[in-house]
Amino acid sequence: MEPLGDNILSLGRPGGGRQASGGGGIVENATDRPRRVWALRLALLFMLCAALAPLARAQAGAAPRLMLADTYTEGSDPRGYWVSEKLDGMRGYWDGKRLLTRGGNPIAAPDWFTAGWPDHPLDGELWAGRGKFEETVSTVRSQVPDDAAWRRIRYMLFDLPAHPGSFDERVPALKEAVARIAQPWVEMIEQTPATTAVALKLRLQEVVRAGGEGLVLHRGDAKYRAGRTGDLLKYKPYYDAEARVLAHLPGRGKYAGMTGALLVETPDGRKFRIGSGLGDAERRQPPPLGSWITFRYRERTKSGLPRFPTYQRLRLDWEAPAKP
Repeated sequence: MEPLGDNILSLGRPGGGRQASGGGGIVENATDRPRRVWALRLALLFMLCAALAPLARAQAGAAPRLMLADTYTEGSDPRGYWVSEKLDGMRGYWDGKRLLTRGGNPIAAPDWFTAGWPDHPLDGELWAGRGKFEETVSTVRSQVPDDAAWRRIRYMLFDLPAHPGSFDERVPALKEAVARIAQPWVEMIEQTPATTAVALKLRLQEVVRAGGEGLVLHRGDAKYRAGRTGDLLKYKPYYDAEARVLAHLPGRGKYAGMTGALLVETPDGRKFRIGSGLGDAERRQPPPLGSWITFRYRERTKSGLPRFPTYQRLRLDWEAPAKP
């Protein structure tokens, strides 16, 4: 795929949310309306976050040194790893005093949410449930905590960064930590020993069919160490990545007057267009310029560009990596 070809990728979702009325006009259907509301809310939230970014950076400390996942190679022997579902939520790091984003920004959770938490670090996912990523981000990013919204959030623990032992040893320690906290919204993500590559693929298919995102594999004999490592692997039925929105490219045909595609740039400087995956709501109210989005793709070309990129969502919970 050429980075800047003449054609705009403007393929909408099958059965998109707009229908032609008898008079030739365009009307919204019931399915599209909630999606448009969420898109508008997230766009407004992004603008608010951008306006507050200098203040947030002033208040934030150094980003926590988190363990980051590499990608599992399908067919590799997974024995020696623990397997859990990869939740579609927002990373939450408890430093013993405050709940932080992966970038080190304080999360304005209600006092009751973290009352009685231990004085040692916890690593987990703030999660409202499968298919509720936008709700999670909207709740967690709000600077004024919405008590009712936070009642729908769970803190799903998956690691103990300060624990000196292997993950085999951290699994029972995680269970003990959850039991000591004794709050219904604090849970441990279920961990099961991996067996074979075939069984792992079947588990992935089962999770995806149920609306999940994928799997995570922790190497049992590995200690917690910061940075991207093969001791922690993610396994999805697709690749995904983030990119920054540079421009809204005009649509043609049935998308005339709306956004046809997004011109984006990845953190390593690669520029290309994304049109596939944009619903009518995003085409009317596209992700703001300068915002970060997540896209999916099948593979990369020889030049390193993603092949068949598809828009997934606006990423308000994602901080761009610092340039060297």
